[in-house]
Amino acid sequence: MSYEIESQARACTAFAGERQIASGELWEVALTVKEEVGRGESLPILIFDDFTGAQFDIDVRGTSDDVRQRYAPAAEPPRGPGRPKLGVVPREVTLLQSHWDWLNAQSGGASVALRKLVHDAMRSSVDKDRARQAIEATYRFLSSMAGNLPNFEEASRALFAEDQVRFGELTAAWPADIREHANKLLTSR
Repeated sequence: MSYEIESQARACTAFAGERQIASGELWEVALTVKEEVGRGESLPILIFDDFTGAQFDIDVRGTSDDVRQRYAPAAEPPRGPGRPKLGVVPREVTLLQSHWDWLNAQSGGASVALRKLVHDAMRSSVDKDRARQAIEATYRFLSSMAGNLPNFEEASRALFAEDQVRFGELTAAWPADIREHANKLLTSR
């Protein structure tokens, strides 16, 4: 699976086979991958987003400066005078008429009421959401790196059951770098 990394400043980790070769910001990992490829690394190199656990591809062609420039975070443009961008994105929402009637009757109108409802929901479920995201990220990583290892299916069940003791027992014989990175993804939120 390949996807476009959301932020070039996002942390990621690279593996050559079962061995972790780099971890850090994308540009740092990209330079290390370029060095490994230049040394003739024969094992497949896989790179994972440390937030989502998703695998993605990078381009290490050209010089080290080319790679650094390609993946270094972009500098923020200087802010000019005027109102700052608030990140408001118009979208279409389909609701029943009774929902619209209630929203429009709220102080500030429908948009303010919807923002308050979403904000309250986000705040009330933050811990549960973080735990779910950590489990999903760990599973994405393990599906790529440990899918053929012994006890993968049982370890996956323990992961989703949030049975950390059983998960640890089932992954104890796995390569250390894979096991350690899975635990980092699971506990880093």
